[in-house]
Amino acid sequence: MAETAAAELHRMIMSGELPAGTHLRLADLTAALDMSAMPVREGLRRLEALGLVEIIPHKGAWVRDVSLDDLLDTHQTRLALETLAIRSAAERFTAQDAEAARHALHEHAKLAGADDPIPARQAHTAFHFTLYRAGGSRWLPRAIEPVWENSERYRFATRPTPDGLAHIQAEHQAILDACVAGDPEAAVTALTRHLENAMRRIQESMPARLAGVAEPA
Repeated sequence: MAETAAAELHRMIMSGELPAGTHLRLADLTAALDMSAMPVREGLRRLEALGLVEIIPHKGAWVRDVSLDDLLDTHQTRLALETLAIRSAAERFTAQDAEAARHALHEHAKLAGADDPIPARQAHTAFHFTLYRAGGSRWLPRAIEPVWENSERYRFATRPTPDGLAHIQAEHQAILDACVAGDPEAAVTALTRHLENAMRRIQESMPARLAGVAEPA
């Protein structure tokens, strides 16, 4: 039940149904999810571990705010961790890794233009983490996960144009091609370009996003 609560709250935050700054009142959440308080509390704690929720003892829980400073901090941390992961992946990449990454990339391309953005987001995550896990580290993908989830809150609110989607797909393909070629430097360069372009798109949308942030209640 806690896993179900965490998944549904995660969906609500990512979709904007629970915007940044929303006070997560336990009574409201238990009613909305038709669950008892215990699994909802555990779900909130799991989302706190991912950096999506802030819990203040004796005060309550809130969806973490978005800000330009937080976006920049998130981006710089992703660059540090994910370039390390992709370098290691390119050095160890196998045919099985390539097959799994190609499948996830195909799914993302197929789903990216759909009205429901969640399956595309899941395929996008699967693609990147297939690459990162190929590096062989147990801990590095785990370290990336909370920063990735926080970044997704910013990225999820932007809907690229068809031309934009084509560019993103080409960037993904360049990362994968470098890993298949066993070229760590090319993989780092391609991933860095991909993250920098994503950062630019998100920054362009930020003024409108910040205007819609809910005030803590």
